[in-house]
Amino acid sequence: MSHRSPLIPVLAAALLGATVPAAAHHSFAAIFDAAKPVKITGTVTRMEWMNPHTWIYIDAKAADGKAEQWAFELGSPNRLMRYGWNQDSLPAGTTVTITGSRARDGSLKAAADKVTLPDGKQLFGAQETTQ
Repeated sequence: MSHRSPLIPVLAAALLGATVPAAAHHSFAAIFDAAKPVKITGTVTRMEWMNPHTWIYIDAKAADGKAEQWAFELGSPNRLMRYGWNQDSLPAGTTVTITGSRARDGSLKAAADKVTLPDGKQLFGAQETTQ
């Protein structure tokens, strides 16, 4: 008589699920160019807390006055919390200035290095730039 442990399928599913975020992770240098710094001031439209990276979306004005929608990548939610962030740190409507490294493809995306709030408080992007 064969007896199978119900734990084996559960462990297999857990191990498979644990590999998904790792597959979605990328090298900083593959996507962003540290030699192309950006400094953008705008209004937060939303923040997405998800693995492997958190994203801040802001509406800003370009030098010519046209509206732009920027997306800034930050570190993982766990890493951000270690840097002092929480899910209420940037409510929609908050004006922020974000410095970082622009996407290599020239799109309106960047890796956030520092986020400055209206009161001058600074939050760091918790990016791993040495990958």
